[in-house]
Amino acid sequence: MKNLNNDIFDPQTIIMDSDFSPGYGSGTESDFGFAFNDSNFSDRILIVEIVLDSRDSKSDGEDCSSIVDWARKRKRRREEIRKENDVFTQSEEEVLNCNMLDTVDGLSYENQDEEAVAMVEESPSGTEMTTDHPGDGEAPKSSDSSTNMDSSTGLQVRTIHISSPILAAKSPFFYKLFSNGMRESEQRHVTVQIHASEEAAFMDLLNFMYSNTLSTTTPTALLDVLMAADKFEVASCMRHCSRLLRNLPMTCESALLYLDLPSGVLMADAVLPLTDAAKQFLAARFKDITKFQEEVLNLPLAGIVAVLSNDDLQVASEDAVYDFVLKWARIHYPNLEERREILGSRLCRLIRFPYMTCRKLKKVLTCNDFDPELSSKVVLEALFFKAEAPYRQRSLAAEEGSASHHRFVERVYKYRPAKVVEFELPRQQCIVYLDLKREECNNLFPAGRVYSQAFHLGGQGFFLSAHCNMDQQSSFHCFGLFLGMQEKGSVSFAVDYEFAARTKPTEEYVSKYKGNYTFTGGKAVGYRNLFGIPWTAFVAEDSVYFINGILHLRAELTIRQ
Repeated sequence: MKNLNNDIFDPQTIIMDSDFSPGYGSGTESDFGFAFNDSNFSDRILIVEIVLDSRDSKSDGEDCSSIVDWARKRKRRREEIRKENDVFTQSEEEVLNCNMLDTVDGLSYENQDEEAVAMVEESPSGTEMTTDHPGDGEAPKSSDSSTNMDSSTGLQVRTIHISSPILAAKSPFFYKLFSNGMRESEQRHVTVQIHASEEAAFMDLLNFMYSNTLSTTTPTALLDVLMAADKFEVASCMRHCSRLLRNLPMTCESALLYLDLPSGVLMADAVLPLTDAAKQFLAARFKDITKFQEEVLNLPLAGIVAVLSNDDLQVASEDAVYDFVLKWARIHYPNLEERREILGSRLCRLIRFPYMTCRKLKKVLTCNDFDPELSSKVVLEALFFKAEAPYRQRSLAAEEGSASHHRFVERVYKYRPAKVVEFELPRQQCIVYLDLKREECNNLFPAGRVYSQAFHLGGQGFFLSAHCNMDQQSSFHCFGLFLGMQEKGSVSFAVDYEFAARTKPTEEYVSKYKGNYTFTGGKAVGYRNLFGIPWTAFVAEDSVYFINGILHLRAELTIRQ
């Protein structure tokens, strides 16, 4: 007699519409919902062995008033299962020995919380089975699975009629199970083992594999199905759950939860749009870390990585980012060894050392929180970047466009980075280079100002500030440049200073203003109309002061003897 099972499932002729088959997504998915758990359209019986959870046999989504409750319960379940692994592994071995079963190569796993466990058998011992199936005479249509308690193992057992071509087309897991060429792949009964907390999600997953739809809409239930789909390698369901979750209102709690999914789920391409949306939400929510400092300090690692990876982070300077990362790490990782590990492996790449001041870079070299070898590496890299020509710096930043971490990309700092050259002999002197983009200058009109990062001379902090202001007769707007001293006690400094700017066509620095001033804390001095022309002429397309869209300014400061 011809083997009916081989007619129904022939791995050589099956038309794959799954995610791992060529051309997937080119057409609409077929709906085989009518065939789910129907003996007339099934060639196999799936035996679901349900292991009672140690503390609670309910689904993780039950009795959860919020997604946070679900996360806590799910994490507790993962921790419990890790502890129970030894017990489950021994139980599995006993079942295999008692029933003389062969496991399919590569499909039996010890970590049952992370991987699906599957077995194939001729007839399960200790399990009451339905006998109506194709080839056994008249087979009445059945849409209900049978559920029994296996007295020999203490497992709850559920039997479901399945179609191997449908499951194999949706899941590499089931495809390998049904088409591995072993004797067991031709047998009628297939066994998988799950936890009671996974039962509802697993049934939803099976239903999806037939109908391509889910009846559940709550975040907790969708996350349960998502993880079940990951376990049984149903990428189309993972994408579907990810899309539904993205369409729900995002909150800080849900965003952090999506980023805290098990590592296997996070690595799946199907979930990347969801995790990317979560990262973007956190980055936008905490764009101004100064305003939300306490909240950001309380974020877990995944949250802080999302926030500090943002190119548009609103922060005073990269020095402030460095200080913030150290503060967060010391709070969350009080142990020095653990802190060094997390800084070196995860957090160091979030700090854009090339945009830190040289003064702060010196402190990095002596910071005990970093491994000394790592400190030397990032500081040298930063100094080499600072020494590069501007066009080369822009090229390095552009090369990182597709990278996940933009160490050479400048953020939108409140205080503009400046290059500083310091001299101690024959007298204390520093030369400061400040570059401003044309767009930054345009944004200054009509009364804006932009500040440079602080630089130091003789142990005292100074800064430059560029202004759009009215000329002395208040007849037109113009560009002004000022030099200020940071407020620090009543110390006085007598300083000679000179302002210069690159000009076309020579592109050399040309002196624009010289002066001297005795500074006290909080005072500033400069020139209201540095170039002696109206604002419109300064920002015009043919302006001699913008070279490739950049205004190059230089300030030379010398302490007067």
